[in-house]
Amino acid sequence: MDARNQQHELYDVAIVGFGPAGAVAAAMLGDAGFKVWVGDRLEEVYDIPRAIALDHEIMRIFQQIGIVDDVMPYTEPFTPSEYYGVDRQLIKRLTMIDQPYPLGYTPSIVFTQPPVEKAIRRKVASLSNVTVELGIEVTSVGQDAEAATLSVTRPQGDSGEIRARFVLGCDGARSLVRDQVGIVLEDLDFDEPWLVVDVLVNEQGLAKLPKTSVQYCDPERPCTLVIGPGNHRRWEISLKDGEDPAQAATPERTWELLSPWLTPEDGELWRQASYRFHALVADRWRVGRVFIAGDAAHQQPPFLGQGMCQGLRDVANIVWKLAAVLKSEVDGEAAQLLLDSYGEERKRHVSELIKRIKAIGSVICERDPLKARQRDANLLAEADGVVRDSPRQDVLPKLVGGILSQAPHSAVGTIFPQPWMRQGNTRMRFDELVGEGWLLVVDPALTASRLPALNLHVIGANQVVEEENVLAQWMAKHACRAVLVRPDRYVFGAADNQAGLTRLLAEWQERMGQSVVTSIAI
Repeated sequence: MDARNQQHELYDVAIVGFGPAGAVAAAMLGDAGFKVWVGDRLEEVYDIPRAIALDHEIMRIFQQIGIVDDVMPYTEPFTPSEYYGVDRQLIKRLTMIDQPYPLGYTPSIVFTQPPVEKAIRRKVASLSNVTVELGIEVTSVGQDAEAATLSVTRPQGDSGEIRARFVLGCDGARSLVRDQVGIVLEDLDFDEPWLVVDVLVNEQGLAKLPKTSVQYCDPERPCTLVIGPGNHRRWEISLKDGEDPAQAATPERTWELLSPWLTPEDGELWRQASYRFHALVADRWRVGRVFIAGDAAHQQPPFLGQGMCQGLRDVANIVWKLAAVLKSEVDGEAAQLLLDSYGEERKRHVSELIKRIKAIGSVICERDPLKARQRDANLLAEADGVVRDSPRQDVLPKLVGGILSQAPHSAVGTIFPQPWMRQGNTRMRFDELVGEGWLLVVDPALTASRLPALNLHVIGANQVVEEENVLAQWMAKHACRAVLVRPDRYVFGAADNQAGLTRLLAEWQERMGQSVVTSIAI
């Protein structure tokens, strides 16, 4: 569809920015049948990696938009991350949770970003209801009672307008959308210069390097080494006061900084760039019809590799809420509360995760040698002298507030598992079996007179077999017999008896209205 001929067309959603967050949002909204416009000033995928880490929640999102098999070849399991102190002794180790994996994928993953982005874009290109314009500059954002308006300048120099019921700004750290609607970033007190170096290492070089990822908690120069896919290795090297970031990013100086590990004969520089790592979060995530997501809404230090993951969590959160409003499943005050819940949930989640990432960073970045030695001693003392594995997933917080049950329960705000299931001779992941939308998982021993009114589809226990007891163990851990799960697969609420289930469904109906829910008997 040629957007230049669509001056008077009203889109459901206009997305500014076609990076990972914007592209995934376009794919999800397009799959849901909405009329979507997405534009970006760049015409091609950035051809060098920026993000390097994903997790199983993001692979589940790729599964939802039908590209997980296209992404898989560009991923590998994340190796353990070992932390070494002042005297190069092991002081901490981050690993993965044990198998069976709760979401059906390796929990921590390294990946190569450019081909993964291209896979997302191919998905978007397959959707006839999504219009993509590249090489386009958005110059202003406005809104009225009927729609939001983007003023744009196209590569040929002609100008135009894009009208949409909602706008999603995924246009990066220097977001024009954010600035146009008056959203400001709150400083969470982290601002440091670092050099990021990606190297394609040859066999000679690989033989010199550690076999796990490493955090060098050296007060002289803190540094991170990440083992990427294949022969890709990344260093994040702290710069000292007075060092020129531009000079650090020259090939000559970069190789000097890499000299403890490699020489120029050991590999090829893929990228070297100086950055200031920040901890920032938007004060608001919505102004009327305009929302922001990804780097436009938050920036965090890289110590857990969660930057791109957080952006995709943003769009997974806002897309189902926009869809509910666009489909008139909720309206009036309930619709406004639903849309407001996006910023409430994501800001609290991002802020808490940044707090935890900063705590990890404080371990890595201590510059005072005496304090660093005390840090090492404290960590070893806490572990009784034996460093134990600490799963990366334990660092991620639950969702709180927003569209979650107000009845206290340990499952509320957690990610619902995705076990491997069998239906007859067919093996599939849970989401492939149940489809999208709201989901009620209920023990068949519970009955509820309200269930038929919710237009439930029930699959009997004799039709579905779980392979590894992931779901059964999860239900037992949380002592629940019924779970109501949101479209983004976060748990709305749970109950352990008939009365609790009735109350849970009543609360959900009050806040969301009556929607189609799928029920799986376990």
